[in-house]
Amino acid sequence: MTEIRDFLLEIGTEEIPARFMPWAIEESRRLFLEALDEACIEHEEVSTYGTPRRLAILAKGLPARQGDRVEEYRGPLWDQAFDATGNPTKAAIGFAKSKKVQIDDLKSTIVNGQEYVLAEVRQEGKETVSGLPGICLEVIRRLVFPKNMFWEDPSIRYARPIRWLVALWGEDVLPFRFGSISTGRVTRGHRFMGDRQLEIAAPRNYMDILFANCVIVDPAKRREKMLTSISVLEKELGGKADLDAELVEENLFLVEFPVPFTGNFDRAFLDIPQEVLTTSMKHHQKYFPVRDRAGNLMPHFIGISNNQATSMNTVREGNERVLRARLSDADFFWKEDQKKPLAEKVDDLKAVVYQERLGSVYDKAMRVRQAALDLADRVPSLSTCKPLLDRAGYLSKADQVTGMVFEFPELKGIMGREYALKNGEEADVAQAIYEQVLPRFSGDALPKTVAGAVLGLVDRADSLVSCFKVGLVPTGSQDPYALRRAARNINEILWSSDLDIDLEPLFAQLAKAIEAPEEALRQVRDFYTQRLQVQLRERGYSFGLAALGVQLMWNRPFQVQRILSSYASVQGEAWFKALVTAAVRVKNILSKAGDFPKEVISGHFREEEEQALFDTVSSLRPSVEAALKRSAWQEVTELLFKLEPDVTRFFDKVLVMDEDPAVRGNRLSLLDQCNELFKSVGDLGILKE
Repeated sequence: MTEIRDFLLEIGTEEIPARFMPWAIEESRRLFLEALDEACIEHEEVSTYGTPRRLAILAKGLPARQGDRVEEYRGPLWDQAFDATGNPTKAAIGFAKSKKVQIDDLKSTIVNGQEYVLAEVRQEGKETVSGLPGICLEVIRRLVFPKNMFWEDPSIRYARPIRWLVALWGEDVLPFRFGSISTGRVTRGHRFMGDRQLEIAAPRNYMDILFANCVIVDPAKRREKMLTSISVLEKELGGKADLDAELVEENLFLVEFPVPFTGNFDRAFLDIPQEVLTTSMKHHQKYFPVRDRAGNLMPHFIGISNNQATSMNTVREGNERVLRARLSDADFFWKEDQKKPLAEKVDDLKAVVYQERLGSVYDKAMRVRQAALDLADRVPSLSTCKPLLDRAGYLSKADQVTGMVFEFPELKGIMGREYALKNGEEADVAQAIYEQVLPRFSGDALPKTVAGAVLGLVDRADSLVSCFKVGLVPTGSQDPYALRRAARNINEILWSSDLDIDLEPLFAQLAKAIEAPEEALRQVRDFYTQRLQVQLRERGYSFGLAALGVQLMWNRPFQVQRILSSYASVQGEAWFKALVTAAVRVKNILSKAGDFPKEVISGHFREEEEQALFDTVSSLRPSVEAALKRSAWQEVTELLFKLEPDVTRFFDKVLVMDEDPAVRGNRLSLLDQCNELFKSVGDLGILKE
């Protein structure tokens, strides 16, 4: 019976940023499994765990020896390796010698129609313990975090300095070094509530020993303890905590042993807009706000401590003091900002630089405002919004010069809404000011009003054109002006608001306003269409459908979505496949035809199939054009399908490339008219399997 052992690797560090840990846990597991497979090491369960101070890999059931490996090597051509009588040549002898195999063991393999010599080299598996150090080092080195630190040895980098390493092969220490750190069996307990040195006898003891020293290594169990404790506190407070998924995740990786506690703040602070209070609590202090049954904020919060203090009152009081200072600042800004109406702050934007080569925030705001008004002139459904767009556009950026937004940048748009309401602006104006910044992040709310949606998409379109004009183009992971997100949000806004807006004249107008060259405008189009195609793939459309939609109508994302939805519903049906086949046949003939007249002359018809196809094309054209004007894409495809029987009979019975130039040209002209109808729904050849 083959001996099996468990294996443990623990990387002990200084506190790693919480946002890095979920990725690190998953990535370390992937890298370790990949390395095991490469080394032909079988395994049972492989789990990875993490806290702010450690990353652990626990592998169960590893065999004492690697599996045997067979590697194949292709050699010379067979007829070069063996002569006509089957005797080996120098080529065969040299190849066999280089691979340490016998001539008689050489085999043949066919590659691209050619017969080659093949050598199979069997490598006997080594002891697993001999390969594990290399695997561990590979995993550690390949964990490249978004931000890394250098320390001691300048060739070594990690998210935070590594302070200890535990590596156990069963009950034995697996010896290796990373930088100046040698492996052992000694780990560390909780920084405040555990022992500084803990010996791990074997991997099976790891979790229990750390738990006894107030370290819950398993994030799932840590989450369970945290949420269970929070629910107890909720009952005590008579409210419900705002358990945002991201905030729960962040707190989970800020502590090794979660100890939830409650705190209070002065009820008078509830007069400040709720978003100000929740921003202070969530974003700055990592607290969970508490609401009553009606959804109103209560003067309480729930925090997560990493220390079970002798008196939690001390912890509570300390956190209350910190929050009180934050909220006092917010209260001051709230009152101070209202001394001057929002409209009187607009001119102050002239002193705020948007980008040194792109002017001020005031310039951008007025440019967006004008473009939104012009867009309303081009799109009849937006005409009634012009007064709203005018006022909201004028005030859209004014909150950026308020004390509140300077202190809490996350409140941009929110404070614009609140101050506008306090100044007596119309509720719709205030709402549009707020919605123009939506969505602020992935999964955020989208604009619900037309005015907010229009201002938001025009603002992002302006950012694209402006940044491309001055060369601030995203490269690799670098995207300081969030242009990828801007392009993405344009589509999300259009789709969620059912706005059928042509982006091409909008981009062109914005480019003209800042005197952007044609090359910059072309780059914007290319960049935007790439992002659109990616988003369409993310929505479940095939590569072919996404490419077809972008090719057909990249400038009208709302219609692209409708087109692809229509195509996706019929793509697998026989009639649609027949339509695609017909369109491809027509396109292929025309691509090889050269020049031909564009007018079809019925007097040149020789076959009844020519006349039948011409009659069908002529009768369908008005209906297709009418359906296109209504953007009735399903109807258009069903109409075009009526061409398929006549196209098929035409190709079966008619020789397109007739010797008579007049007949040949006339037949090509007829097919060209068919092709023009097919092209109204895009290059269907993209969908050809």
